Amino acid sequence: MKSSELKKIAKAGNPGKYAVGDGLYLRVSAEGSVFWIVRYTIHGKRREITVGRYGELAGMLSLAQARIEAARVKDEVRQGIDPIAEKKRPGQVSFNTVNDLAYDWLKDKAKRVKNPQIPQRLYQKDIAPLIGELSLTRVKPMDIRNLCAKIADSGRPTVANDALSMCKQLFSFGQRIGAIEHNPALPLKPQDAGGEEKSRTRILSIEELGILFEVLRTNSDTFTRSNYLAIALLLCLGVRKGELIGAKWEEFNTEAMTWALPASRSKTGVGIVIPLAPPVAGWLNELRFRAAGSEYVFPARRASKRRGYISDDTLNHALSKLFGQKVDSKKQPMPNVLGQAGIEHFTVHDLRRTCRSLLSALGTPSHIAERCINHKLKGVEAIYDRYDYLDERRDSLSSLASRLEAIINHNANIVPFLVEHTK
Repeated sequence: MKSSELKKIAKAGNPGKYAVGDGLYLRVSAEGSVFWIVRYTIHGKRREITVGRYGELAGMLSLAQARIEAARVKDEVRQGIDPIAEKKRPGQVSFNTVNDLAYDWLKDKAKRVKNPQIPQRLYQKDIAPLIGELSLTRVKPMDIRNLCAKIADSGRPTVANDALSMCKQLFSFGQRIGAIEHNPALPLKPQDAGGEEKSRTRILSIEELGILFEVLRTNSDTFTRSNYLAIALLLCLGVRKGELIGAKWEEFNTEAMTWALPASRSKTGVGIVIPLAPPVAGWLNELRFRAAGSEYVFPARRASKRRGYISDDTLNHALSKLFGQKVDSKKQPMPNVLGQAGIEHFTVHDLRRTCRSLLSALGTPSHIAERCINHKLKGVEAIYDRYDYLDERRDSLSSLASRLEAIINHNANIVPFLVEHTK
């Protein structure tokens, strides 16, 4: 049947099916709508499927386009695929780009991990900008290698390895659900990303701490007072950064001089009561004043719908500025103030290692020092040793805070801790 004949049929509007050839039909409905349908036989049954509307306008199919659709249907049938049954399959999700797959995977992962914001941040910040909009079938091992190299070149080899690991998990998920056939990240190894990782050993000496806090005070316009006190607390309490920055005032008992870190925010998944030495209590008292009524010790400094306390990157960025790893408002590199003062580069997490080392230097027994920094006990000891060592930890952490007090307070008067009982 020619195009001219089809136009006449469509214009006449007489309901019925009009054979075009090779299983393709033009159907005119009682309402005058004109559609293309394809007839086929599968598993001994005759079936019909609508493949589009007839016409030359956008979204419609011409005769030539309808023939292509009919050929596609016939090809699927030859492979044993029933197009109608495929359309009815439940839960069909279309994954076209890496982003499509990643958002589904991250949504599923959020149900299984304690801190889903961590993989979400890694994907959105370092992976999505480079490969997120690529077609799933177009991603090659070289694309993964290039994104890992870009991260490593920015001075973040550990993050590069994390990104490679995430890509392997993401595309493995794509394989499992049939969205892709091959995992483009699978052939790559750590040496293709950030390299083999070694455990960090960096600790700060007492002399370095003295220089550090002097530099931080001198550069208070860059390193705020709240950040300064956060560094002091991390050193004197040995807690993890995430455990500290999300703290709420309701967790502190000012009468018993303790902080009840809840299991929900403890990395070990077990809550712990942390004793507070007088200097620590004084810094907390100042932070309460600075919090201006917020329920958080370190309230968010910008309006945020996501959470009410500071970003996980706040302290990291503040330190990076003083190490000359950031640019100013004019896109000019900031001076390496800490490096010029003789401080070798360190990270926020190195403060926790420093705390542990200083506890040992003060003669704290290993099992008490480990409990001070809330390390999870292993093996038989974890099963049988249920003693909390609160008094022993209080003595050790008080000795540490007393040793660091002059360095941190710079001979300033210690403000008494608030006396009201908040818990």
